Amino acid sequence: MLKNIFLSFLFISLALPQNISNKINKVLKDKFFDTCLVSLQVEDLTTNKTLFRKNEKVILRPASNMKILTSAAALIYLGEGYNFTTNLFYDGHISNDTLYGDLIVEGGCDPDFSILDLQTFISAIRGLNINVVTGNLIGDVSFKDSLFWGKGWMWDDDPSADAPRLSALNINDNCIEINFENGVPVLSPVTSYVQLMHHQNDSLFFVDRDWLNNTNKIIIYGHTEENVSFKINIVNPERYFLTLFKEVLDSNDIKILGDIKLVKFRNPGFLISSVKRSYRDVIININKNSDNLSAEMTLYAIAEKYFGRPATAGNGLKKIYELIDSLGFDSENYRLVDGSGVSHYNVLSSELIVKLLKYIYQKYPLQFQLLYDSFPIAGVDGTLEDRMKFTNAFNNVHAKTGTLTGVSCLSGYLTSKKKHILAFSIMMQNFVGSSKRARDFQDKICEILSSY
Repeated sequence: MLKNIFLSFLFISLALPQNISNKINKVLKDKFFDTCLVSLQVEDLTTNKTLFRKNEKVILRPASNMKILTSAAALIYLGEGYNFTTNLFYDGHISNDTLYGDLIVEGGCDPDFSILDLQTFISAIRGLNINVVTGNLIGDVSFKDSLFWGKGWMWDDDPSADAPRLSALNINDNCIEINFENGVPVLSPVTSYVQLMHHQNDSLFFVDRDWLNNTNKIIIYGHTEENVSFKINIVNPERYFLTLFKEVLDSNDIKILGDIKLVKFRNPGFLISSVKRSYRDVIININKNSDNLSAEMTLYAIAEKYFGRPATAGNGLKKIYELIDSLGFDSENYRLVDGSGVSHYNVLSSELIVKLLKYIYQKYPLQFQLLYDSFPIAGVDGTLEDRMKFTNAFNNVHAKTGTLTGVSCLSGYLTSKKKHILAFSIMMQNFVGSSKRARDFQDKICEILSSY
């Protein structure tokens, strides 16, 4: 009797992973994979068993799956309590309603600072009864280096909002929106920092920025009667920040008599106010919305904490390489150059991603929950909002997407029918055209795993 029970248990234990292998291999027999390379690994974290692997050691471009490494490293090295901080100082002295001196904004690489956050500074200035500033409005950008893009970022991605300029002083995603209302373009926010140039002719309607001359001239070609919106990145976001700040000050009857200036370091003077943003909030934007600016600023924050100012991407990556070594891998076998995965220079493996997901799950339960909650949920939100609906994977898969030309990845966690936590990584590379077919195969694999 006991022998029969044992043999039955053994049969089930062996059959279930084999059943999964058969089903996944059937998916991977499609002609799509005659030319498209796939790297895939699935790990049952509850039983500590590998359920499936194929080309798991092959290094491929992770695209935005790189954000898994960046956000996980930040949870470990920065801590969930880390705050991105933007400080407002003054120097000189205040007499009656006049500041005889300068206002100084010290950038802290906050990726989600918006024009609404400036109201915190306005309230603090009003609290000091300041209506006139005789000096300058100064931006301290000493937090990070002067590189405005990561290694390997494509020149022809400019002026896409997905390739924002990087700065210690960021505002409104370092972009501007052009909203067309009955054919009339309206800037959001309204600012003098950009110029609108409208070429109303018979050409195809589109909106661009004068990226060739590296200016903030927004060029509108053609005409539309539709209500549509465009989001364009901005050159010199630190000056954009200060210009918007000065315009908001003006609208609140606080006058700056001097100029806008940038410095790398100076005595900040007296603290007026601070805007703090928790990494707990930033990680949501990194992963659910796949926000490139948030990922890059997180990399700089890691660098500044451990190596000082000016922070560099290279120093931030040193800590991620250190994390890879702690997983038992040789970090020299991989190449990482940015925090977001925008660069085609990044290469890593599905084996590495799954091992990291497993490591966080086993060693850092609090950080695991934050990482898990930050991932898009299939059919519910983020970059997975429209995927896997009406399947067993709906509201189950928590995973990070990744897309570049010819690259599509999906890595994260899901729960099986037996309530086992599975970690998986699916990396696909070298295909032509839309990534929809690759995404469909990923979704099918997630359905199989969700039914396990």
